[in-house]
Amino acid sequence: MEKFTTLEGVAAPMPLVNIDTDMIIPKQFLKTIKRTGLGKNLFDEMRFDADGNEIEDFVLNMAAYRDAKILVAGDNFGCGSSREHAPWALADFGIRCVISTSFADIFFNNCFKNGILPIVLPQSEVDKLMDDAQRGANAVVTVDLESQTIKGPDGGTISFDVEPFRKHCLLNGLDDIGLTMQKAASIDAFEAQYETAAPWI
Repeated sequence: MEKFTTLEGVAAPMPLVNIDTDMIIPKQFLKTIKRTGLGKNLFDEMRFDADGNEIEDFVLNMAAYRDAKILVAGDNFGCGSSREHAPWALADFGIRCVISTSFADIFFNNCFKNGILPIVLPQSEVDKLMDDAQRGANAVVTVDLESQTIKGPDGGTISFDVEPFRKHCLLNGLDDIGLTMQKAASIDAFEAQYETAAPWI
């Protein structure tokens, strides 16, 4: 998993509340078990019309936000079904951080396992960042995980909380497999000992 240390990029405003996982990645794209290739279908039913043409006024189709790395979203982001494809699609598109007043629990957990930092802030601070994000290409925001701060385009700083273990995993690029592999030497030693003690297994 890619490490998350400092992220600087354009923030896209998405003030809709209750954006669910089917809106993030519609069900017809869930056939794959690969984490890559889903970015082109992110928010598919909001980005494209029935003929596959871009919907011009959708935020990620606007020139200023096509390369957005941060989403500033409405309340209860990631609700709905527990599909891990939702953070896969966000990450494949290039979104590494989502900021909202609240997230659905399973989506929130899945973000950390896929290198995305979900940040929970009070409504007043989300409103400030939403206002910053509406500046288009000038909406460059810097998220520093080590210091747990967000710097807006005018230099103002907002602090955020993150659970220490999850922070450690993101900073070091550790997903569940990575955490397990840190114990590889101990696992190998146990298996060798077990094979000696119970060779019939």
